[in-house]
Amino acid sequence: MKYPRKLSAGANNTVIVLSEMEVGKLYVGDTRSEIGSEAAKMQYANTINNLVVKFSRLEYNEGIDAEMLVMERIFPIDFRAYEVEIRELWLDVFEDELYQLHQAGFVHRDLKRPSNLGGLAFDNILLTQSGLRLIDVGISALKNQVGEKIFEKYIEVEMNEMKEFRAYFLNR
Repeated sequence: MKYPRKLSAGANNTVIVLSEMEVGKLYVGDTRSEIGSEAAKMQYANTINNLVVKFSRLEYNEGIDAEMLVMERIFPIDFRAYEVEIRELWLDVFEDELYQLHQAGFVHRDLKRPSNLGGLAFDNILLTQSGLRLIDVGISALKNQVGEKIFEKYIEVEMNEMKEFRAYFLNR
């Protein structure tokens, strides 16, 4: 379906512009994640630090017959316009904040997209005026929901993805 003011689309959801400050992630039909679960995980991460896009509210859009997860609008910047030394600083902060999320029991689980999904490998990490930010917490996990052993496995995978992202971000 064609949506008004489409900003982006992933494997299961489309994001549309609602205003200069907000976007809506549309939930139509079967998706990879449930809207309430994604909202709760986003809200949880937002209480730890500012790494994950900010949750605003859940709402129903009658005009397009879709549930929406409304969040802040992020304006990405092309990191290739900045010197490697500056990128290293952004990465250091990003890794610190990611570690804070892990310590608090949140893991993103989608730093690097699976190769069978469209888009670029690290589409869920955006550079903004305030540094690197994470979007799309649909498959993220909370330790208190999945248990210690599974959570630790997710962290291990995420840290390997982080090494790949570091090489990508610094050498591109």
